[in-house]
Amino acid sequence: MSILFTNARLIDPERGETRGALLVEDGRIKAVIEGGELPEAAEVIDCRGHCLAPGIVDLGVKVSEPGERHKESFASAGRAAAAGGVTTIVTRPDTLPAIDTPETLEFVVRRAREDSPVRVLPMAALTKGREGREMTEIGFLRDAGAVAFTDCDRVVTDTKVFSRALTYARSLDALVMAHVQEPGLSNGAVVTSGKFASLRGLPGVSPMAERMALDRDIALLEMTRARYHADQITTARALPALERAKNNGLDISAGVSVHHLTLNELDVADYRSFFKLKPPLRAEEDRMAVGEALSSGLIDILCSMHTPQDEESKRLPFEEAASGAVGLETLLPASMRLVHNGVIDLPGLFRALSLNPSKRLELETGRLSKGAPADLVWFDPDAPFVLDRATLRSKSRNTPFDGARLEGRVLGTWVAGRSVTETR
Repeated sequence: MSILFTNARLIDPERGETRGALLVEDGRIKAVIEGGELPEAAEVIDCRGHCLAPGIVDLGVKVSEPGERHKESFASAGRAAAAGGVTTIVTRPDTLPAIDTPETLEFVVRRAREDSPVRVLPMAALTKGREGREMTEIGFLRDAGAVAFTDCDRVVTDTKVFSRALTYARSLDALVMAHVQEPGLSNGAVVTSGKFASLRGLPGVSPMAERMALDRDIALLEMTRARYHADQITTARALPALERAKNNGLDISAGVSVHHLTLNELDVADYRSFFKLKPPLRAEEDRMAVGEALSSGLIDILCSMHTPQDEESKRLPFEEAASGAVGLETLLPASMRLVHNGVIDLPGLFRALSLNPSKRLELETGRLSKGAPADLVWFDPDAPFVLDRATLRSKSRNTPFDGARLEGRVLGTWVAGRSVTETR
């Protein structure tokens, strides 16, 4: 099967933006054509001058199987991903039970293969039960398909346990992902501390909690030389430490969620629990500093941190409501705010959305080069719309962008050259 995409704005994270055509054969990119005569193909798709880019690799997606299938299943998450231009979802192990044994991991791999139209790569827990007391069988889990290891939003407070896990992961060249919040300061907090938190009477956490946790982890990286990824860097105070660690040659990368780049602490406003996230939304100064860090490459990866919560978990007083927001379908249009505001250009955006997560996980995806997998997203970057959360494909619809004006509509998604776009 061959497909020829013509009349496209080709968004290549490695080479920049060009205009031309793309030929796909047998699930891979056969040629990038920027002039001259076009080859024949079984199917021709006119991109009408809109963008064609590598499919998004979303690092840190929660799919609530096993244990909470009513919140999100692999089938519903896969449909949402396809609708949002996400061709690979890298799933978190914070399920019920946690994905901390090869048997549980094998169930996830099998269910994902059967139900999801997009690629699914699972992460496994770093410690048993995500309790921070005893590390998992990292080697067996890696053999069973785990692409990284994390306890998600639970911080391993026992430094000896964490250092041993890092050392063992280093011996297997396994990636460890950590949540950087000092738990002594952040436990019980629901917003970022400051005047706004005080006026609302909500318990807050200082941005320094992120810096303190990152400093500890960097010290352990100097000792163990492990491969490490900070799941979300959201404050200006953490950026100098991250920069020093990179300059010192440590194998460290960092990510940020689209919500922390496009929203700030004031969006909590009238205690709207759909804006309750972990870590909490930050001050505008932090949001701007982190955006600049993403543009410069100091922060490597932009993700959705897709966290489905049902209505019963969110329709509660702000302090009691569950944290998190869905983001698979809104990741690209929300990210386009950064492009339209001049924070980053389209090739830079897709470096953070596609190329860098692919490189970090040692995948072939994320590129528009000959021989790369034909995981593609076709989208109109300027198409305006008002988001109605009732139209989302996710089972849970806890999005902070409900009713928001967004730009950037996905027109088609392909995985290995196969269309996974759902018509509604």
